[in-house]
Amino acid sequence: DVFTEVERGRVDYGVVPIENSIEGAVNHTLDMFIESELRICSEIYLPIRHHLLSKYKELSSIKQVYSHQQVFAQCRMWLEKNLPNAKLISCASTTQAALVATLGKGKAAIASKLAAEEYRLRILARSIEDSSHNVTRFLIIGEQEAKPSKNDKTSIVFSLKDKVGVLHDALVPFKKNGINLTKIESRPSKRRAWKYYFFLDLEGHVKTKKVRQALRKLEKGCKFFKILGSYPVNR
Repeated sequence: DVFTEVERGRVDYGVVPIENSIEGAVNHTLDMFIESELRICSEIYLPIRHHLLSKYKELSSIKQVYSHQQVFAQCRMWLEKNLPNAKLISCASTTQAALVATLGKGKAAIASKLAAEEYRLRILARSIEDSSHNVTRFLIIGEQEAKPSKNDKTSIVFSLKDKVGVLHDALVPFKKNGINLTKIESRPSKRRAWKYYFFLDLEGHVKTKKVRQALRKLEKGCKFFKILGSYPVNR
């Protein structure tokens, strides 16, 4: 896991997917931020192209397809049309899927062109994603905080006390301070049923006065509150 590698000091930074323009949030990444002490240092947006890789030459030879579950969702229509009888098997990453595909025996992977080159696999079908506007947002995570720039974003996660109108009240400080919210996402708590964590992206750096004021006000009504990082906007 990328979080584990960075936390143990094996690498200085990690790159994790956070959301896709077609399938939305990457829930595993959101869940990891709740427990991890790592910070978001930067973000990048990359166009995604998925290819079907295998040691075989013909689609008719493919019995199992390996990839990440998000990738299957992004290639659903192509798979239903071209490999309706193939078994879809989820892997932790597309890199792992490509490695499995090298074992042959009717196996294929959905992964990148780079993976095909790395593992010497044939590209049986190119760009099989259902949408040509497929973009994934990635976060750079590490232990260092990013310095303020002229165009920053701050990400936080919080849970709220159980009372009427609490979510509305939590967002009021941002309006009063003229802070634009660019994203809000909820995830169920793994500890109590029907309780949720909220992930929020807002414009501005945590070191600016108006952002600090809004966050202090929000934190007073929270059961759990964490700043995930302030970092330069990439687009």
